[in-house]
Amino acid sequence: MGTEHATELTVLAPEDFDRWWDGVVRAFGGGPASAEERELDRSLTEFDRTLAVRDGDEFVGTAGAFSFRMTVPGGAAVPTAGVTMVSVAATHRRRGVLTSMMRRLLDDAHAKGEPLAALHASEPAIYGRFGYGAATFQINAEIDTARVALALPEGTDAVRVRYAPPADALKECEAVYAALVPGRPGMLARQPGWERAGLLDPEDRREGASVLQCVVAERDGEVTGYARFRTKTGWGPSGHDGTVTLEDLAALDPASEGALWRFLFGIDLMTTLALHGRPVDEAWQHLVSDIRRCRPRLRDAGYVRLVDVGTALAARAYPVPVDVVFEVADAFCPWNEGRWRLTGDAKGASCERTRDPADVALSVRELGAAYLGGTALLSLAAAGRARELRPGALTEASVAFGSPAAPWLSHGF
Repeated sequence: MGTEHATELTVLAPEDFDRWWDGVVRAFGGGPASAEERELDRSLTEFDRTLAVRDGDEFVGTAGAFSFRMTVPGGAAVPTAGVTMVSVAATHRRRGVLTSMMRRLLDDAHAKGEPLAALHASEPAIYGRFGYGAATFQINAEIDTARVALALPEGTDAVRVRYAPPADALKECEAVYAALVPGRPGMLARQPGWERAGLLDPEDRREGASVLQCVVAERDGEVTGYARFRTKTGWGPSGHDGTVTLEDLAALDPASEGALWRFLFGIDLMTTLALHGRPVDEAWQHLVSDIRRCRPRLRDAGYVRLVDVGTALAARAYPVPVDVVFEVADAFCPWNEGRWRLTGDAKGASCERTRDPADVALSVRELGAAYLGGTALLSLAAAGRARELRPGALTEASVAFGSPAAPWLSHGF
């Protein structure tokens, strides 16, 4: 008769990183991982926020958090726990390993005063029970550049596009990215060291494509945009049939963005431009001559959890005035349970506990989904996930929770 060992949750020691990281790689499919990736992950790891569950000498659970600042509607940068590297060994499922790690991560974030937590979900069904809601979405596409034309913005011809080695152009590209962060909810201010993630170029991840390439857009000698991409040649019965895979693109103005798209559409011997993880409201969808030949596909992206309901709701602005009492359910973080009165407008907000009657009842998961403005409270109510207790309150709150720009969780972690 077998004996089940007790597991132990600990903070990861630096000297155990390699064995811990091997456990992460195994849990996410066990594919090869380059020394470059390993060393970057080691350098970015916040060991005091990185968890390991042990069974004897074996790592059977992994999780961690990064200290980020996320843009929320109104432009504020709010401290956010970026939850990452979550895995449980297949030998230790359904033993409470995941729950213990989620418990510790959220307790730690609350103690640090981080009102938000966010993650990319490899398996979305897992995280709703811990209060995370699907808050950002993304567009993937394969554009038939041989048959789709572009209608370019005025001024595009005044923009110069030139090749630049990715590492050499890094400073200028990061300046473009930083300038865009306050304008789109969900974007993360790049912490020191994270700029290197965009330059990772392990050969085993290229799948036969080229090394990472980069072009920059310039106006009056200043860099106003960039694109990082790979090319993969291909030949069919009718001739060349290559693919450009876009890794990253950012621009400060429509003309610069248009110039970058024109360049990507026009690379010799390429007939497809593959886009992954782009904002759902990105301009290219309105520049193309035939959106159907772009094969756009919507999918979930970033999941957000309100760690502190009052602080989180007060941290963002609201495009129209709002005065609503939420009845919040949060079994996993009971300090959020109860009624909260939110009052605010485009200039700011406050959110305090109240004994006043509730206007809208919902769980913290739904608040997370709606928080950045990408999911309408009315839509959640239509699915039975929010209840209106005062006539008209849901419409008022749904409009107030909107955002002029679609939220986008801008880089992986």
